[in-house]
Amino acid sequence: MKATLYKLGIMCGVCAPFLWASAITLCGSLRPGYSHVTQYISELGERGSSTELLMRYAGFVPTGAMHVLFAGSLYSAFKGRRLASAAALLLALNGVGRIAAGLFPCEAGCGGPRVLLSQKLHTLAAGVGFFALIGASIVWGIILRRRGERRGLGAYSIASGLAGLVFLLLMSSGDESRAGTGLYERLSSGVLSLWVLVFAASLPRPDSYDRGVAA
Repeated sequence: MKATLYKLGIMCGVCAPFLWASAITLCGSLRPGYSHVTQYISELGERGSSTELLMRYAGFVPTGAMHVLFAGSLYSAFKGRRLASAAALLLALNGVGRIAAGLFPCEAGCGGPRVLLSQKLHTLAAGVGFFALIGASIVWGIILRRRGERRGLGAYSIASGLAGLVFLLLMSSGDESRAGTGLYERLSSGVLSLWVLVFAASLPRPDSYDRGVAA
């Protein structure tokens, strides 16, 4: 049973990035005039838009839930190891943040003089999710660097987290002018999503669970 749940979690980790990228691409194509360079991903699910429900319930919510399930499988596999448990919890927090960002959409343009509670919650959830995923990739990188045979994956994990942070800061710095904000957000999300995919795909096979994947 544990091996089955572990397999399900790993599959969620592998599939979530594909679903996330597909939802963004599809919803963007359904919005004439929408710019992936200047507009936020959240604007695809903004209140009242033609792609609101599709982006919220085929993008944000399911991929967030998949991240939580992936984190759960990691927590179970590495149970008893404090740093690994903390890293898994950060990954789960990212998933919860993404779910909340989907449940509480932003207003049109994700900004304006009248910021409603839903948008405040959306912004908070999205920010927590981003920083939790950045933290998760860096902490997992530290853990993997300590294991000689996975030092390369560890270095990649840390580099992904730092790159995701840099792109996120660049996005924030251009928030007022909207110059490249959408592009930087997608680069941050893309780098981190790719890390989730690579990390999940690199984990031991399900049949090795009972022999101790964390050994």
